Order: sequence, then C-alpha cells, then structure tokens
Amino acid sequence: MDTLLIDARATHQLLEERLARARVARPSTDPDRPRDQYPPVDTFLATASRHLAATVMVLVPAARKRLPDGAERAKEYLARTRQLAMALAQVKAKLYGSAYAVHKPWATVWDAVEEEFTALVPLEEALAHDLDVHRGEGDSDLLLELHQAELHAPTRPHPYIPQQGVPGKVARAVARRVDAFWDAAEGRMVPEPVHHHDRRGQGLLVQYLLADPHLENWPVAPEELARMDVDELERTVQEMGDQRGVTHPGTESWGADEQPR
Repeated sequence: MDTLLIDARATHQLLEERLARARVARPSTDPDRPRDQYPPVDTFLATASRHLAATVMVLVPAARKRLPDGAERAKEYLARTRQLAMALAQVKAKLYGSAYAVHKPWATVWDAVEEEFTALVPLEEALAHDLDVHRGEGDSDLLLELHQAELHAPTRPHPYIPQQGVPGKVARAVARRVDAFWDAAEGRMVPEPVHHHDRRGQGLLVQYLLADPHLENWPVAPEELARMDVDELERTVQEMGDQRGVTHPGTESWGADEQPR
C-alpha cells in the first residue's frame, strides 16, 4: 500500500480546505473582536509551515538516499518549497501589518500562495509514491518520521533559513523556539499536527469512538450523534452500514458486558 502517498494526499486535501477558509476570512467590523480574521489564517500558516519543514527534514534526505534520480528531484523540491515559504511569509507579513506587505492586496497575496502550492503538490506526491515503491526491508518508517518532524517543526514560514544538513537542523530548532514564544505571546491559533492514517478498514462506529469520523459522509448530524447513548449509536451505525452494504467487524459480536463505556 502506498502509505506515504495516501498521507500526502490527505494532507494536501486538509491544506486546501484550510487555505480556502483562510482566503475568505475578513477582519471583523466589531471593535471588540478585532482578531476574527486571525484564527483561520494562522491555522493554515501553521499547518503549511510545519508540513513543509517536515518534508524537507524527512522526504528530501530519503529521496537522495533511496531514489536513482533522488539528488536532482530533491534539488527541485527544495527550490519549490522555498518559493511556497516565501509566499506564506507574505501572508504572515500582511496579516500582522508589516510595512512591506500592508499595501499589497489580499487577493494578490493568496493568488501567489495558491500558485506555489499547486506547483508543489505533484512534486511531493511523486516523491511519496516513488519512496513507497523503493522502500526496502529494514528501511525506516518515513510516515512516522514525518509526523514526529511536524511535532518539532516551526509554526511560521522561514524561507531564508538553511534547509539541509546540520545548519538546517540548528536553524529549524532555533526558529521553532522563537515561534513558540511569539505564538504564546500573541495568543496565536496553532493546531496540533494531524497524523493521517488509512481509515478505509474502520467501521463507522470505530471512527466515531476514536473521535476521528468522516462526518461529512454521515447522514446523521454530529450534534445528534453526540446525544446518543451507546445502544442507540450502535443501532444507528448498523442501520447506516446496512443501507450502504458496509460491515463493521467486531460490533456484531459485542455482548452487554463488552460494549464501550
């Protein structure tokens, strides 16, 4: 299974969704709520910045080591990530009132981000696919490494710091500490990195109990699910599965003493 590719596509979908919400965010006209625009933009910036840094830390060295043309592709990918980071830095500058970006229209700023993001996606997904294909016995788990890297990555774009080697590691560590300080000082919205996984083998009830459901695919509203007890929830999920021809391994054999509390 192309686990890296599945994860890359899930991350890109998440980034597209957060980019769309960030792009339409507007400052509030309410003087008591001047920062209404900040959360969706900050959420997108943090997610994108962490992911970019993680791919540079994990995918690029792996590509150089494992792929026949890895050196050339790594160079191309690094150049493109720097371009996207520069576009993201313009968003941050515009949002926080930098003199260098204050007169630039938001549409122009977001257009640049979308252009660079669109150009980067196929490069990353191609790398992910080929790294899946060329994974050998004993090779490290790049998916786990990516998630760990995101946990320790900067939460803001830093297009001009070193990207590779010891200088890159040191620069990112310093940037992460600086970002953490300013995130706390500014009360910035910084979500935890998402650890994607293939959920196709999970039943609807398992997804719900893990607090990780595809709620957009559920015909029952989330607030209705939240009010259900376990018996009612199980009946609802089984009815939904019956309608779709989906089986939910394990749920049919639950006894009274085995149902989750």
